[in-house]
Amino acid sequence: MIYVALLRGINVGGNNKVDMKQLKQAFEEAGMSSVITYINSGNIVFGDYTHSKEQLAPILEKAIYHHFGLQINVLIYSLEEFGEIAEAIPEKWSNDARMKSDVLFLWQNVDGADVLDGLVIKSEIDRVNYVPGAILWSVDKDQVTKSGMVKIVGSPLYKRVTVRNINTVRKIWALLQKM
Repeated sequence: MIYVALLRGINVGGNNKVDMKQLKQAFEEAGMSSVITYINSGNIVFGDYTHSKEQLAPILEKAIYHHFGLQINVLIYSLEEFGEIAEAIPEKWSNDARMKSDVLFLWQNVDGADVLDGLVIKSEIDRVNYVPGAILWSVDKDQVTKSGMVKIVGSPLYKRVTVRNINTVRKIWALLQKM
């Protein structure tokens, strides 16, 4: 099977520094194949035909700890699951000078449409969609400081998500499709 691993909280603000070449090596030593890393924020595309999806996160978290001495949470999506999320992003959404669009990938224990009930969503500013495994969120750049998106940081939910901008998600999806 083809998977993507999303690491939470590496190479952010000079903390939890992880070299991508060394991370690739750690995944390979853990038995993963065709390992590709994408940018420094902890996005790894790989193949594994031995373990179940549920077994992969603990294996990879242990490998990261062994190589880097860091306890990093790893979120795993199959090619199909990631594709459903990437394909759900509206085509007109962008992450550029005029718009900020992110995907909040959810840990299983908070994954459900009811996750939106605990968010501050300002319907006149925020465009928010739930898709299994993620929350898609977009706001015009000139409205970001007024958006409910900024309220997520520091909330209990924040520790149960890892965020990627949609440009990164679209690139990972393209890498997955090439495998």
